[in-house]
Amino acid sequence: MASSSSSYPSGEDDDQVLVEEKAFVRTLTLNRTKQLNALSFHMISQLLDLFLAYEKGAAVKLIILKGKGRAFCAGGDVAAVVRDIREGKWKLGAEFFRKEFTLNYLMATYSKPQVSILNGIVMGGGAGCSVHGRFRIATENSVFAMPETGLGLFPDIGASYFLSRLPGFFGEYVGLTGARMDGAEMLACGLATHFVPAKRLPLLEAALLKVASTDPAFISATIQEHSELPKLKEHSAYKRLDVIDRCFSRRTVEEIVSALEREATGRKDDWIFAAIESLKKASPTSLKITLRSIREGRLQGVGQCLIREYRMVCHVMRGQVSKDFVEGCRAILLDKDKNPKWEPSRLELVSDEMVDHYFTKVNDEEWEELKLPPRPSNLPSSAIAKL
Repeated sequence: MASSSSSYPSGEDDDQVLVEEKAFVRTLTLNRTKQLNALSFHMISQLLDLFLAYEKGAAVKLIILKGKGRAFCAGGDVAAVVRDIREGKWKLGAEFFRKEFTLNYLMATYSKPQVSILNGIVMGGGAGCSVHGRFRIATENSVFAMPETGLGLFPDIGASYFLSRLPGFFGEYVGLTGARMDGAEMLACGLATHFVPAKRLPLLEAALLKVASTDPAFISATIQEHSELPKLKEHSAYKRLDVIDRCFSRRTVEEIVSALEREATGRKDDWIFAAIESLKKASPTSLKITLRSIREGRLQGVGQCLIREYRMVCHVMRGQVSKDFVEGCRAILLDKDKNPKWEPSRLELVSDEMVDHYFTKVNDEEWEELKLPPRPSNLPSSAIAKL
């Protein structure tokens, strides 16, 4: 990842994204199984090049994206980004996110259907290269989460766009707590478009490989033939939308925590206690910028969200207000002591002025805003709606 070039050398990196071409369909398989298919700079570069080429090629009608092993994609390779920051090279990390966000935008506004098969772990950057696409297939093996606030980061990759559009204030709940969801919950809240049992995936893929059309209705009907409607588990957070809306609609993180604590009074509900515990373990700075990001995302297109999130992530990497990203990755991903020392350490110590800083342009002569690529004029209505 520690390269600022979009080119990638031949060798073992070539196997990080496996490409299968059959008739009008291209199947791309993420292939870093030991890293749970975490996105390296090389993978992002290759996916971006492939998607750009396939959009121009009339022969390609459909793209299937999946992961090898027990994960679809567990996120971006942020550990590599942190190594760059520690070496005083935060701009290499900025290039990683610039390339990733460009890929997210391309997928969100793509002129051809993308089918993502989410048969396993889907976190962070894995959500970015799937949720923005037209079709997202969950299974009983799917595990979705946006765990960034526990790492000193915030849900990026355009998450402020798609989280803010989940029912009620479910997006605030998912983004702030990092709560995990299964395939049934993903379907219920709209993160997935279909649910297909894992044992039926080979039959589904065989059917999709015969597709010779870009018509979303035809592709949806093909997937639907193998789909089913799963039942939500009794303890599912999605069954508590009334409580979530009451609490996570509050104006500030402090008010959200207080509202949850009032709900917990006099009742035994493991879900509420887990939500409170997650919020109290997360980076206070991350929580505050996450809440504002999702709230702003409700009123913005996906491109606007990504441009703003790029500003935010560059400020996170520079660490002028807080160095929680480096500390969170140390505690969770590197040393794995699971005991991050956040600074500021409490919500009340994170001022509005500190939060505002993350939403401003970066004061660096060499820094540039995220410049998103122009999109073709023949985009489908579903893509145009996101611009």
